[in-house]
Amino acid sequence: MTGRAIRHVAVVVPAHNEEEELGPALSAIRHAADALSAGNLHPEVLGAEARSAEASAAEASAAEALTAQGTQVSVSITVVLDSCTDGSRDIVNAHASADARVRMLETRARSTGASRGAGVMAALAGLDTGRRTDPDTVWLANTDADSSVPTNWLIRQVELANAGVDVVLGSVEPDARTADPGILRRWLELHPFREDHPHIYGANFGVRASAYLAVGGFPKLQAHEDRILATRLSRQGFLIRSTDTNRVVTSSRTTARAPQGFATYLRALGELAPVTADIA
Repeated sequence: MTGRAIRHVAVVVPAHNEEEELGPALSAIRHAADALSAGNLHPEVLGAEARSAEASAAEASAAEALTAQGTQVSVSITVVLDSCTDGSRDIVNAHASADARVRMLETRARSTGASRGAGVMAALAGLDTGRRTDPDTVWLANTDADSSVPTNWLIRQVELANAGVDVVLGSVEPDARTADPGILRRWLELHPFREDHPHIYGANFGVRASAYLAVGGFPKLQAHEDRILATRLSRQGFLIRSTDTNRVVTSSRTTARAPQGFATYLRALGELAPVTADIA
């Protein structure tokens, strides 16, 4: 655990033929970035959540740093288009034209893990503008192109990071507007919304850059890259917090873009296949 105050947030979004969802996803991320850049950080709310004397000391240090340095945090948004053949490129270009924080990277990896990793490295490389950026002060916020983040998504992650947390595992919720009622009901039974939940989602995964680099980053896999990274971070002793305070709404489709991904899991719920709560 480092406890260093965050100075930059790099949002990374992999996408494969997500033209229907990508525009709203980017709009939501930009709103969350605007809220963070406005300086709406509240380190004092973390006092009741401190788990140990070490966490309390880190929280106090972070609060002092915020007071001394202000709460201005810069944000970049890197969209990784992986083997896209639809209109995703035009959508990203439109957002990039309106917002200099948005950047695009194209790849043919056909791998969610490889795409996330490429996006992270591109975002970190973009920070080197004549001087080395301390990775302890950089936060990597990962989500998906078919998801919608809440306005406090980045605020909450930075609050926790400034209190000494190295990894934030947020919760997700299938989009109730389009979800099959039976699938949504089973989902809610298996995934109650609470703090310290046991689940890991790439659509809501934040990590300090120094911790990410220390364990080798996302593995280049088509699925479960988020779970493997979280396991590596836990084994190395980095401080992990699971929370429902910045819940992301994600696509409820059951047609999979990635094998063994979220859509496959939802389809299994719909087919009443044997499932356990730790699959997703």
